[in-house]
Amino acid sequence: MTASDSRRYDVVIVGGGHNALVAAAYLARAGRRVVVIERSDAVGGAAVSERPWAGVDARLSRYSYLVSLLPQRIIDDLGLRIELRRRRYSSYTPDPTDPTRGVLVDTRDAEATAASFARTLGDTHEAARFAAFGERLAPVARAVFPTMAEPLPTSDELRERVGDDELWDALTTRPLGDLLRSSLDSDLVRGVALTDGLIGTFASSDDPSLTQNRCFLYHVIGGGTGDWDVPVGGMGAVTAELERAAREAGAEIVTGVEVVSVSPDGDVHTMTDRSEVFRGDLVLSGVGRAVLDRLLTAGGSSTTGAEAPEGAQVKVNMLLSRLPRLRDESVTPEAAFSGTFHVNETMTQLDAAHVAASGGLIPEPLPVEVYCHSLTDPSILGEELRASGAQTLTMFGLQVPHRLIDDTDPVAAGARLLAAAQASLDSVLAEPLRDCILRAPDGRLCIEARTTRDLEESLAMIGGDIFHGALSWPWLSAPADSPAARWGVSTPHARILLCGASAQRGGAVSGIGGQNAAMAALEILGG
Repeated sequence: MTASDSRRYDVVIVGGGHNALVAAAYLARAGRRVVVIERSDAVGGAAVSERPWAGVDARLSRYSYLVSLLPQRIIDDLGLRIELRRRRYSSYTPDPTDPTRGVLVDTRDAEATAASFARTLGDTHEAARFAAFGERLAPVARAVFPTMAEPLPTSDELRERVGDDELWDALTTRPLGDLLRSSLDSDLVRGVALTDGLIGTFASSDDPSLTQNRCFLYHVIGGGTGDWDVPVGGMGAVTAELERAAREAGAEIVTGVEVVSVSPDGDVHTMTDRSEVFRGDLVLSGVGRAVLDRLLTAGGSSTTGAEAPEGAQVKVNMLLSRLPRLRDESVTPEAAFSGTFHVNETMTQLDAAHVAASGGLIPEPLPVEVYCHSLTDPSILGEELRASGAQTLTMFGLQVPHRLIDDTDPVAAGARLLAAAQASLDSVLAEPLRDCILRAPDGRLCIEARTTRDLEESLAMIGGDIFHGALSWPWLSAPADSPAARWGVSTPHARILLCGASAQRGGAVSGIGGQNAAMAALEILGG
């Protein structure tokens, strides 16, 4: 191998997702020589905007679509010019037994919210119980979220900060279902809360693994409030700002180059038209643990021992000529679709869907939640589409593990999931969804399903797992003795750190994994 075939850096980052860009920006700003290597032709990973339909001027957040966990500290540190817009309506949930009525949570009108609860449930107190549940969780968000961009605290430290031992134990030691049953009376409202524990995970409310509890915690702590905001310009606007920050800081970004192996001594082998080696004092892995293990194996070294991940969602993107009419005439489509629209997501339905999927069946009805980005941020649509009244719509199907689509005909399996999602939403509409879907110039309907198989093939997410593996509690049981362990980014190899969703505080569009890895790397490198 000649000298030209090898490049030397302080840090080599494998994978160009949003966390990798965050890490690169921090490291370059600290004066470190850093390179990001991405196999695709563009960076961003799952945090990108694309035009799925030829000739249609709509840039959709094709995979990730909302932002909650991105700390203001990262935005300020990196000088990111991004706008996150708050949604007025938190959620709308029609009663599956009678879709002519539903619960609308209006963050600006508590009386209207209470009236909606009473009209739908026949219970004048459930709205107050729901509000009290949120208020009880608020100290957890305020205690945990500020620590996400700091060295990991211990569980005892966080328990003391929360100041509610009973709640802490309910969240961290017992299945989430217990807490929901003791806090809320309605099966419908319990389901609204439970969905925060099931996005991208496969579990029941009483799963003893507490997978649902960890997912729930990450959903309710974002920003210290639990709010999920709309990125103006779409998710691609967030990635574009991160790429700008990294490049302007001096990071090198290489796209269209595939990493084929990684060694514990810092050698990252790539292959395009010829083999090349990028050598780093440290290697940061922005890919999932399972992918990193494959690269380590190819490099002839021991792996991290990651378990095979399995995603559990289907995302449906579509463009409509107009929003469909609801069977519930007391709520406008604009209000219902601007927040999270829960369909067939009572607690009983969610648990039944888990049982069905565990048996190899697509749940019927399929629990789905729906949201319209363009109501809050119309900038993702071209002028003509905006003028015509067109709207985007995103459906996210729950309790559909990768095993349901990992068969000999993934295209057919994806079509079945799409049909199930449409049928579920149709059950609460006053007209078929299909009648509102726009057609592209080539005659195709502007609707697509992105399954776990699609994520595996297009983004190299093994098993289509959006979290790159099971989420971890964002704390330690005891103080750590190394920078990598303190920041939750360690691997069995001292010179390889995690910087993506596989990091201890990874998951969602947050940049936390990247920031944590950069802080650990600077400690190790001495700067």
